[in-house]
Amino acid sequence: MKYLLGVDVGTSGSKGVLVTLEGEVVASHSMEHGMDIPNSGWAEHDADGVWWHDTCVIIRHLLTDSDINPQDIAGVGLSAIGPCMVAVDRHGRPIRPGILYGIDTRATAQIRRLNAELGAETIYAQTGQILSSQSAGPKILWLQENEPENFAKVHKVMTATSYLTMRLTGRIVMDYYTAPFYDPFFNIHTQTWDRDLAAHYFDPNILPDVAWTTDPAGVITQEAARETGLAAGTPVITGTVDAASEAVSVGVVEAGQTMVMYGTTFFVIQLVEELLTSEHLWSSYFCIQDKPILAAGMSTSSALTRWYRDNFAVAERLLEQRTGEDAYGQLTRQAASVPPGSDGLVVLPYFSGERTPINDPDARGTILGLTLKHEGRHIFRALLEGAAFSLRHNFDAMEELGAKPKEIIAVGGGTKSRLWTQIVSDVTGIDQVVPETTIGASYGDAYLAGVGAGAFLDYTTLTDTWVKVKEVIRPNMDNRRVYDYLYGIYREMYPNLKQQMQKLAVLQRGEGPWKQ
Repeated sequence: MKYLLGVDVGTSGSKGVLVTLEGEVVASHSMEHGMDIPNSGWAEHDADGVWWHDTCVIIRHLLTDSDINPQDIAGVGLSAIGPCMVAVDRHGRPIRPGILYGIDTRATAQIRRLNAELGAETIYAQTGQILSSQSAGPKILWLQENEPENFAKVHKVMTATSYLTMRLTGRIVMDYYTAPFYDPFFNIHTQTWDRDLAAHYFDPNILPDVAWTTDPAGVITQEAARETGLAAGTPVITGTVDAASEAVSVGVVEAGQTMVMYGTTFFVIQLVEELLTSEHLWSSYFCIQDKPILAAGMSTSSALTRWYRDNFAVAERLLEQRTGEDAYGQLTRQAASVPPGSDGLVVLPYFSGERTPINDPDARGTILGLTLKHEGRHIFRALLEGAAFSLRHNFDAMEELGAKPKEIIAVGGGTKSRLWTQIVSDVTGIDQVVPETTIGASYGDAYLAGVGAGAFLDYTTLTDTWVKVKEVIRPNMDNRRVYDYLYGIYREMYPNLKQQMQKLAVLQRGEGPWKQ
């Protein structure tokens, strides 16, 4: 057994790697996919057509490109976006498209109902966090109330990783990192489902088994072997959320370490000594057994740059088609010519509502300060800076708990932009370590598979051999002074505009008062 295989399915793309036990990447393959937005505030994926399709295609590419014997693979690890909510029937078939994590804000009414019936303080005491768009529990009730014919068919509900694990092994299991986000139906202190509470709303048997990430979920079935090309009997671990695997991929395994994932959304994981809770952040346990974390997640980051590219960068996309020069690279180069602060623009990056620290699905994106002087390059840079301001806002919330990050390990596709990583360090005033290999969550999945398969006893090989530092990005203090001034404006904008945002959200949902 010489190799480990990891696959990660993200919001806008998927990636897989085949790795030796020494951490050398033998083969990798990635692919893009879309996200369905059938209504304002909704975000969905086809569980079979996206999650499972990508996984099968990627695994087959890895096996073909590497030309290895599938029997030589010691273990398989999976991660995916989460917490999602996909419901399957007794045959394991998805009943409807999967409902995504906090960028899907459809369950606002159910959140209000649960808070009214159970008490927000009671929920917080049991779950360690307030109900928000990140919570999967209210989305179960949304399905029950809005699609009763579908809910009647439900055998199990699960997250995206659980669905993939089920397709590979036949077993339905969720990891301990994800389960607390099925609040209010999971007790973070006892680390068990609150079946009595769940029974007041639905049959608690629809909730899956829970296990640690590296616990074995099962082995590749004959059917999965035919679809993927893997050898039947290959061990598969329970898996976890992409952000947790991404943290592992760069060696975040000890208390005090903090990862920032530059993905479609910014995501932060900080390992802490003891379980800490805040109404502005999320608390859970890491993919390493019994290690508590503080987590934060914004609703947009790279999603902003993709939105700008797709809607406004017509010339750059045409040039990319003709010459192959990446449109993002062109936009970044243009933005680098703009001084810090984008000549007086400040962006609230709430283009899909916002998760932490404000937890407001009705928050809306704002570009403040526009004049006829401003060009597209100013706006693009301001989008990067707005995401960095949002990150600093979350770090402020961590500091209130005595857990302000002292150093960031930066990962994800956004780290390819040296401009963006420098902006983040300048805005936050925190050093960022950029690893030499930033393959992503699939790399962490592979190592976690090795732990589950017994190839590694702990995480020493990961930190000593697999992870190497490429550079450390330190704050530019001249830029920091500019950003400190603009951050003050940033923090004032949301409270001052909140009521107007809520009115616009009503309009965008088609619920204007003139419709009554």
